[in-house]
Amino acid sequence: MKRLLPSLLVTIAAIVAFALILKCFHPKPDAHLYSDLPFEMERVERPDIPNRTVSVEDFGGVGDGVVLNTEAFAKAFAHLAAKGGGRVEVPAGVWLTGPIVLENHTELHLDRDAIIVFSADRDLYPVVATIFEGRDTYRCQPLLSAFGKHDVAVTGKGIIDGNGDPWRAVKKSKIAPSEWNKIVKSGGVLSNDGNTWYPTENFKKGAGDADQNIARWAVTKEDFESIRDFLRPVMVNFKDCQRVLLEGPVFQNSPCWNIHTAICTDLTVNDIAIRCPWYAQNGDGIDIESCKNVVLTNSWIDAGDDAICIKSGKDADGRKRGIPSENVIVDNCTCYHGHGGFVVGSEMSGGVKNVLVSNCRFSGTDVGLRFKSTRGRGGVVENIFIRNIVMNDILTEALLFDLFYGGKSASEALADGDGNPTTDMPFKPVDETTPQFRNIVVDNVICRSARRAMLFNGLPEMNVENVMVTNTTIESEVGAEINESTNVVLDNVTITPRKGAALKINNAKRVVVTNFACPEGGEGLSVTGSRNEAILVESAQITPANSQIAPTAQGAVTIK
Repeated sequence: MKRLLPSLLVTIAAIVAFALILKCFHPKPDAHLYSDLPFEMERVERPDIPNRTVSVEDFGGVGDGVVLNTEAFAKAFAHLAAKGGGRVEVPAGVWLTGPIVLENHTELHLDRDAIIVFSADRDLYPVVATIFEGRDTYRCQPLLSAFGKHDVAVTGKGIIDGNGDPWRAVKKSKIAPSEWNKIVKSGGVLSNDGNTWYPTENFKKGAGDADQNIARWAVTKEDFESIRDFLRPVMVNFKDCQRVLLEGPVFQNSPCWNIHTAICTDLTVNDIAIRCPWYAQNGDGIDIESCKNVVLTNSWIDAGDDAICIKSGKDADGRKRGIPSENVIVDNCTCYHGHGGFVVGSEMSGGVKNVLVSNCRFSGTDVGLRFKSTRGRGGVVENIFIRNIVMNDILTEALLFDLFYGGKSASEALADGDGNPTTDMPFKPVDETTPQFRNIVVDNVICRSARRAMLFNGLPEMNVENVMVTNTTIESEVGAEINESTNVVLDNVTITPRKGAALKINNAKRVVVTNFACPEGGEGLSVTGSRNEAILVESAQITPANSQIAPTAQGAVTIK
C-alpha cells in the first residue's frame, strides 16, 4: 500500500488538474453574458435551496380546480421554513388558491402539467403596504410574493395564472364591439362617458380622480381599504429580497403587472414566458425596480403594457429612496405587443445605470426601445448599451428617448394627436426634479416598418446627451428626429422613410453624422431652431441639394 500511495496521489493530482482544464473549456452556461460587459458587474448569485422536497398534496392540497389550496400552500412553506428550507412541488393538476407567500431558502416548483390558478375572491387579498408605480402606497396583497426574504425561487414548466379578467377595467376602444357587448352584459358599471367598463362600483370610485393608478385623496390605510376593488394586485411581487430566481414557468393573465421585483439584489430570470391580453390595463410583463445585479435571459413576453421595464421610483418617493436600478443584463428575449419592447421609466427618479440589452426581438410593440421620463421626476439614466436588436411592425418609434412623457402609451398619444414641443421651447430651472438621459450606445439595430425611425426629445434645460447610434437600418413611415440633444453620433445608419426627411434636427449641439444612407431623390436633412451648434455631416447621402436648413440654423451646419 505504501508503494501505491505515491502513484495514487499523482493520479489524483492529474485528475484534479484535468478537471480544472475541462472547467476552463466548459465554462458556466451564462459565462458569455459576463465576457464582454461594458461595465463592471459581479456574477449574479442564484438562491441556495436545500435538497429537501415536499408536495403540496402532503398538506391536504387537491389539484381538482375546485378545492381552495391557500392553507395547503401556507402549511407546506411553513413546514420547510422550520427545517431550514427546501422545495414545494406542485404536481400535475389545476390548483386553485389564494395568495402564496415564499419563505427563506424555499422554492415553488411546478410540474409541466401543473396549473396554479389564483382565486378572484377579493376577500382573500387584504390591503397591504407596498411599492407600486414607484410610490410607497397600498395595494391588495400580491398573488405570489416574498417581502424581505432571501434565497427564493419559482421554477418548473407549469403555468401560473392570475385569473385577471374579473379584476381589470376595460376600455371600449381596445376591443371589438362584440367583446365589449359581452363584457357590459356580464355586470359591472360604466364610466360616466360610457367608454370604460369597471368590474364594480367600488372600482369606479377609486378610479374617479386617480393619478395613474393611485387615488389622489387616499392617505390612510382605511382610505385605501374603501376602494379595495380598484387596488388590483400584482401577480408576482418580490420586494427587498436577496437571491431571487424565476426559471421555467409561464406567468399569465395577471390582474395588474405580471412580475414586479423591487429593491432586490441578485435577481435571475431565465426561460420564462409572460402572457397577458394586449388590451389589459397595466398588463406589464416584468418591472424591475431599484434592483442591483440582474440577469434576464431566454424569455418571451406578450404584454398589455410595457414588456420589459426598468424603474427606480417616482418623483419625491423615488428620490427619497434613492436606490437606482444598476448592473442589468437583458439577453435573448422576444417581446410581442406591449407599449414598449425594452423600456426605461417613466418611474426612474432613483436613477438607472449600467444596463446591457442584447440579442432581442420585438414584434408588434408600440415602441421598440422606449426611454421615457418628464419634468418633476429627477433621476439620471446613464451607461446604457444596446446591441443586436431586430424589430418588425413597430407602431410608433423604433428608438425613443422622451423627456416629455405625458402618461399615455405612444400609440395613444399618436391617436390623440399629441405633438412634439414647439421649435424653440422655453427653458425651466434645473433642480433635483430635472430628469437626465445620457451616455447611451446603440449598435446593430434592424427595424422593418416603424412609424418613425427615432425620436430624441430632450428638455431645453437638460438635453438628451452623449448618444451614439451605429450600424443601424430602419425602414419607416417618417425619418429620425433629434430635438434638444447634445453630443450625438450617427455612424453607418440607414433610414428609409416613405415620406419626409430622413433626418430632422432641431436645437441640437455637436451632432456628427457619418456614412448615413437615405433614399435617392428624397429629402435627406431638415434643420430647424435657433439653438443649433456644430452639426457636421460627412461621407453621407445627405447633400446641400437634398437638405433644408432654416435661416436660424445656417451657420451651425456643415455638410461635406
